[in-house]
Amino acid sequence: MNANIKIDYKNRIEGVLNSIRPYLKADGGDIQFIELTDNLNVKVKLTGSCRTCMIRMQTLMGVEQALQYAIPEIKSVIDV
Repeated sequence: MNANIKIDYKNRIEGVLNSIRPYLKADGGDIQFIELTDNLNVKVKLTGSCRTCMIRMQTLMGVEQALQYAIPEIKSVIDV
């Protein structure tokens, strides 16, 4: 993947995560962007209370839906 394209995707991903972040922080958690793979999987790390929350899989699904809505090329979101 072209470096400029990857930077554009990264900026767009960060924008989506920034829009979600206040909701996570309200519950004592957060999310960190780790990596965009060459096949357009987004690796993230849930932190704070989100890391151990019983419904973190639902949180990840919501993050994935938000990213795919804004950036349809995204294949999946993976918690690392």
